[in-house]
Amino acid sequence: MKFPQPLIEGRLIRRYKRFLADVRLPDGTEVTAHCPNTGSMLGCQPPDGRVWLSISDNPARKLPYTWELVETSPGILACINTARPNAQAREAIETGRISELTGYSHCRPEVKYGEEKSRIDLLLSGHETEPDAWVEVKNVTLEENGQGFFPDAVTTRGQKHLRELMAQVALGDRAVLFFVVNHTGIETVRPADHIDQQYGQLLRQACDAGVEVIAYRANLANADGSPSGEMGLVEAVPVILEV
Repeated sequence: MKFPQPLIEGRLIRRYKRFLADVRLPDGTEVTAHCPNTGSMLGCQPPDGRVWLSISDNPARKLPYTWELVETSPGILACINTARPNAQAREAIETGRISELTGYSHCRPEVKYGEEKSRIDLLLSGHETEPDAWVEVKNVTLEENGQGFFPDAVTTRGQKHLRELMAQVALGDRAVLFFVVNHTGIETVRPADHIDQQYGQLLRQACDAGVEVIAYRANLANADGSPSGEMGLVEAVPVILEV
């Protein structure tokens, strides 16, 4: 999976109003880019940090630039565009790169389900021996000393998703929490108990109830730390649930 066009490098001036970011381009021009991330982006908006933008040729768009990548520390990249992980996960599943989710012939996105009126990111069906798999995808970009954490802010929505996944297991299906690790410095993933203790408790409860948890890292950077132009998931990352 590749970015649809070469990315444009700049320097972050500021992020504000959640969905806006001012960026200085190499020629000194300042542009306002769409910031497609509703989270806190903790650790992903360093002052004057290197960022990379995509640009749309759609004349109807008010903001042609979209913030995609940020260098969180020298040579370490993170993808902050939360519209990307579902597509990353789907491509990896459909091309057989996710060993835990092979053998399914159908993959449907955004299927309504659950008593709390949710939409599952991906519903896998058509396996010869396994029940349907309900796959909830989460983007992981919060990193501390090589340790990845989710979430980066209190998430009542994420707590709801865990309850919905447990309900699907109780009905006899598979339920999978899929962490897409969009940060090249993350070596393991664990629940961010120091940010959302209830989410961490629910996640462990969900695992005990049979919800499966997996994590795979994206191929965002070249060996020198520059953007690779790729977004494909290439490597499994251990998930640590012990307190």
